[in-house]
Amino acid sequence: MNTLSFFQTCCAASFALTAPLAVQAQTTGSISGTLLDGSNQQPLPFANVVLFRAQDSALVTGAQTGETGRFRLEKVAAGTYTLRATVLGYQALRRPVTVGPTGTLDLGSVALQPTTTQLKGVTVTGERAAVQDNLDKKVINVEKDLTSVGGTAVNVLQNVPSVAVSADGTVSMRGSSNITILIDGKPSGAANGGGGNRLEQIPASSIEKVEVVTNPSARYDAAGAGGVINIILKKQKKDGWNGQAALTLGTQDKYNGSLSLNRRAGKLNYFASADGRDMIFRSRSTTDQDAYLLGERVTTFQRGTNVRHNRNYGGRLGFDLTLPANQSLTVAVQPNFNRGLNAGTQAATITNAEGTRQINSEFTSRENVDNTDASADYRRTWEAHKGRELTASTTYTYLHADVVVGQRNTEGSATTDLLQWKQQFLVNLHGVAGQVDYVHPLGEKTRIDAGLKGQFQTNSGTGDFLQQRPDGGFDRVAPRSYAYDFSEYTQAGYATYQHEMGPWSVQGGLRAEYTNTSGEVENGRGPFRLEYLNVFPSGTLVRNIKAHDQRLQLSYSRRLNRPNFMQLLAFPLWQDQRSYRIGDPTLRPEYINALELGHQLTLGQANVTSTLFVRQTTNAIQRLTAIDSMASRLYGNGALITAQYADNFGKAYSYGAEMSINQPLAKWWRLTANGSLFQTSVTAATGNESSRRTVSGTARVMNSFTPTPKLDVQLTGNYRAAVLTSQGRFAPQGSIDLALRQRLFNDRAALTLRVSDLFNTLRNRSESFVQTPETQYAATSYNKWESRVGYLGFSWFLGNTKPSKKIDNQPQGGGGGFGG
Repeated sequence: MNTLSFFQTCCAASFALTAPLAVQAQTTGSISGTLLDGSNQQPLPFANVVLFRAQDSALVTGAQTGETGRFRLEKVAAGTYTLRATVLGYQALRRPVTVGPTGTLDLGSVALQPTTTQLKGVTVTGERAAVQDNLDKKVINVEKDLTSVGGTAVNVLQNVPSVAVSADGTVSMRGSSNITILIDGKPSGAANGGGGNRLEQIPASSIEKVEVVTNPSARYDAAGAGGVINIILKKQKKDGWNGQAALTLGTQDKYNGSLSLNRRAGKLNYFASADGRDMIFRSRSTTDQDAYLLGERVTTFQRGTNVRHNRNYGGRLGFDLTLPANQSLTVAVQPNFNRGLNAGTQAATITNAEGTRQINSEFTSRENVDNTDASADYRRTWEAHKGRELTASTTYTYLHADVVVGQRNTEGSATTDLLQWKQQFLVNLHGVAGQVDYVHPLGEKTRIDAGLKGQFQTNSGTGDFLQQRPDGGFDRVAPRSYAYDFSEYTQAGYATYQHEMGPWSVQGGLRAEYTNTSGEVENGRGPFRLEYLNVFPSGTLVRNIKAHDQRLQLSYSRRLNRPNFMQLLAFPLWQDQRSYRIGDPTLRPEYINALELGHQLTLGQANVTSTLFVRQTTNAIQRLTAIDSMASRLYGNGALITAQYADNFGKAYSYGAEMSINQPLAKWWRLTANGSLFQTSVTAATGNESSRRTVSGTARVMNSFTPTPKLDVQLTGNYRAAVLTSQGRFAPQGSIDLALRQRLFNDRAALTLRVSDLFNTLRNRSESFVQTPETQYAATSYNKWESRVGYLGFSWFLGNTKPSKKIDNQPQGGGGGFGG
């Protein structure tokens, strides 16, 4: 029930510090400027700028551009030089420059043109690098990727490096689902690994890029042990009217459409968007259980089919206002409405000491979830003090959910079995947050950042268990019904320091967070209250090396994972008549120490990035399964009832490696490949569970082709190795996706065709086992959902908006904003 698990978090984006490649002693002047994309005048970050002496071509000094494209070459004597600027996908620039007696030269804006090559009628145009590395994050440009056309943010995240998305929408990084997901730098309601309806409501067409922070600095919230994903939505900045309309049709009843518009006139920009999705997916599953309870053996074999019908409607309305004195204000409101209906059948064969019986049933789940986000963002810069910045934001979130889960037996061994039960949930959530961040440069190479943040969330609801009477009416079963209240308040402050020393860059920070959590469940365990104050240090050390544009980075951070209200509140959430989930108010946060060593280099036209990482978790939160013997006797009808819960389960260790390469194989073909291999071990906290060690990994290969000037093709393969858990195993899985796009009508429109899971190989297989002094339980599960789907999409571009000239061979994603 991802729609019920909203755990507010917030984080900060961070700026890069770049270091010069070399310096020459006993010189005093400088050369500065700003590198821009010659086709659209956008800044070119992380480009290399090198200065040579004109008379003998000897290297004098060099630097990398910052996020604004700005560069500065220090300690340059008066004389004549050659300036060389390079960045992947652009023509190299060579320009003579002369430094006069004053020793200071500002070149202003310097434009680099995208690489364009003519090959037998095929025009290939270079684009921005697929992955841009900042001091503590990776930015994945996904705006032009095709493999999520007609999809949502969940589809986008499926191809982001270091990220995996399971069949139920759970998002994880390097095997950990305890991550923080932000949208434009603000909480998405999908933290702690939940994809939830929030990500399903974001069309892929509205996403520009993704920020992946695997080892966040002190500027970011400490929550999200596995890291931070920040989804940045597209924002139009061109004058006049601009926009895009899109319609996509998918096989077997899948439809979605979107419309986005903006109008910029002087200092005011209005923006609005609307989108709708109506999608039907089908699946089938089997579960085979074998258990011993108090010496009696019970086996259950269950087959099921399911049809999931989701309808999502959303929009965004707001404005950007440029104020005097380098100030700006953005106000936005974003309502979303989700209507979901799952309907399926289950056929269970149960065998115990009394014999074999058959129970057939029908299962339904109806979800009505409405949520609204409102935000205001303020930004102030100083013309006379470059880099000085003040930002402030406030957000409000409201969610109302009405969810009914029910099951009706259609065939059983007794009349009393042919009854229906329902569990109805009503949820109301309110969340407010505010934060202030300040950046103050101390000269050209040093700066300090500081910020404060506070957020408060209340969540109250009821869960009524309703049992059908023989006359068709329903009675509320009081022992299995409940009401709950939950609230959480967090307050945080941080400070970071950054400094450049020749080819070295260093960043250090400290964050303090106070948390106060309380809750109560009627007919359950409560009330409870958790209160704790923690400090979280972080640090990063970077070394830039001239040869092959190399970069070494070592980083450390301490983080935590707070249990959310679904993990804390002790009420049962029934998934079917033989299994439920329940929280535990004694659950405590887990704490993580993370260390990473990264390396980046350029070999010809190839860009290679590798990372080694180690993560230690104490008080680890593990998901476990147990047999509820009392519920089995009272409500099992001869079958066993299992409970899923979380527990602080000893220590966990994870270490591994990642590597990615971006390589043009021909002038019309570019390859991007990335993979990870990691090992995780869990130390048992009790004698009932054994320690587990797992080796797993992921691999992705993405090919981009441009066979004609107007046709783009992408072929993507994904693989995830087997994963061990504390009580079982998930089998490996893989898939191949294909996408094509044809630009039409002088680039005013585009027609897209894509097929997900081309060979229909995606499926979930899992094994689980539990052993205690009283019980022994083993189960195997299989689930095959509708993964091979064809999508045909048509987009029309309005105003100055046009489709990209080329598909970047890059993963998919998005995110942005400031925060602490």
